[in-house]
Amino acid sequence: MTTTISVLDSVILGVVEGLTEFLPVSSTGHLKIAEGFLDIPVDDPAVVGFTAVIQVGAIAAVLVFFFSDIVRLARAWGHGLANPAARTEHDYKFAWWIIYATIPIVLVGVLAQDLIKGPLASLWIVAGSLIVGSGVMWLAEKKGTQRRGEKEVTITDAMLVGSSQILAMLFPGFSRSGATISTSLLLGLDRVTATRLSFFLSIPALTGAGIYELGDALGTGVGAVPLIVGTAVSFVVAYASVAWLLRFVARHSINGFGVYRVFVGVALFGLLAGGVLEA
Repeated sequence: MTTTISVLDSVILGVVEGLTEFLPVSSTGHLKIAEGFLDIPVDDPAVVGFTAVIQVGAIAAVLVFFFSDIVRLARAWGHGLANPAARTEHDYKFAWWIIYATIPIVLVGVLAQDLIKGPLASLWIVAGSLIVGSGVMWLAEKKGTQRRGEKEVTITDAMLVGSSQILAMLFPGFSRSGATISTSLLLGLDRVTATRLSFFLSIPALTGAGIYELGDALGTGVGAVPLIVGTAVSFVVAYASVAWLLRFVARHSINGFGVYRVFVGVALFGLLAGGVLEA
């Protein structure tokens, strides 16, 4: 049996993905909720593949938005590879740290894919993770000193923040951006640095996930047109979301997102218990 996602479905899911991918509210959780309302099976391999592929549109938005930063890091990395004297530069080391920090989530993603696509794809997990993740975000705001900026990021910071993405992979609803920003704050990084680090870490992690899932998305009923439409919509909406979030965190805490997440989590528990949505 195959699963078909219509063009209208792909537009709706593309908007949801673009709005929520980089906000600490869980794009995966919101996508699964939207899929539930659209009567799309959330644990179908084709659906899991589709959501991973349209994330590439959001990643493309980050690539465009941070193009100058990415070029600067790439040049420093290339310069350091060719010139040992340049390997003391922070940008050279930072580029390597992003690569190193992606390794844990890749390993877990490969080893735990049956769990990720199966029992952990449940909306019950999403509801619980939304609420638990909110508690972590509140703790990060309360305990974080926010005394360090981007030039003070270390390899330990990068590895811990990169590894925190595993929480969102295993527990949809926890939020990749919520986990990375919260971990950064707990490590003493300021909000803007935490958010930028979250963006940089998202590029290899989500691009890799999209490429890995492309076969499932195309091979089990989801056509190329819905994939293209969903990816394009997510790109446009995500670009606006990235610009807004950076301005927001410069002046506000992330606690407001936590309150929203608790509301959505409680509401989702109610909808599931009442039989309005199927897990």
